[in-house]
Amino acid sequence: MTYDLSNKLVIGVASSAVFDLSDSDQVFKQQGEEAYRRFQEKHLNDPLKPGIAFPFVSRLLSLNDLTGPDSPLVEVILLSRNDPDTGLRVMKSIEHHKIAISRAIFTQGLSPYQYIPALNISLFLSANQLDVQSAIKAGYPAGHVLDSVFNDDESDIALRIAFDFDGVLASGESEAVYQKDGLSGFVNHEVKNAVLPHSPGPLKNFLVGVSKIQSFEESHKKTHPDYLNRIRVSIVTARNAPAHERALYTLKSWGVMVNDAFFLGGIDKASVLSVLKPHIFFDDQVGHVNSAREVVPSVHVPFGEINERS
Repeated sequence: MTYDLSNKLVIGVASSAVFDLSDSDQVFKQQGEEAYRRFQEKHLNDPLKPGIAFPFVSRLLSLNDLTGPDSPLVEVILLSRNDPDTGLRVMKSIEHHKIAISRAIFTQGLSPYQYIPALNISLFLSANQLDVQSAIKAGYPAGHVLDSVFNDDESDIALRIAFDFDGVLASGESEAVYQKDGLSGFVNHEVKNAVLPHSPGPLKNFLVGVSKIQSFEESHKKTHPDYLNRIRVSIVTARNAPAHERALYTLKSWGVMVNDAFFLGGIDKASVLSVLKPHIFFDDQVGHVNSAREVVPSVHVPFGEINERS
């Protein structure tokens, strides 16, 4: 009987997103593939340290305890440029850290992003910028995991996810108006179209999938009244009133209700994120993520016209 992914939230992760590969990457860049192969074999039983997306991935997978191993809510699949031999250290590290990842694709030296639709993946995370850019250009949901500051409190089992809105959850249509017509043109456009939902951006389906798990949590509470919800979703956007209305209407049209919304109107997002402390933050603008990465795990989504020009 085939394993059905259609009703699960499926995440694809490169080993570079989940683990700290700085030592082995240095060997590869300076000495080449054969030296890298020998290095991985020598350190086969040395577990890799957690990387930037590790807290996000581990907490997301922990939600499977709501349903049990026979019908998990979340599936995480390793998509790796390694070959199966050099990837063995990654699999052993997964086992060491007790992460419930059992499925993997190894494509020696090739980008694995083309397998995203085949596996029903709603988010692909990698520290390889070119792989992420290629995925986005192909129309797939992907994010470039940046080297970020984070201090994971393992006693805190909650999972906090924060998103920018335009160019991440919604299309880049309004951002294009802003770039062409300035702030006043953007505001007029958004007020005029306040009840017209935005077209989806690259991570819309990921947000909807997370929202379904939040709904499952609410149902779970009906029979387990002591249960405390573990997922918290926030929007952190440069929009402010009156442009906020269309963003909220769009989320409602998708059947999504977020826990927090920060309409900052140009205030530095990092100041809010340092208090919110999300385990992962997604933004399409390099300037915003470069500021955010100083305080929280940050992911650049290279989508839309503003990234095509850079």
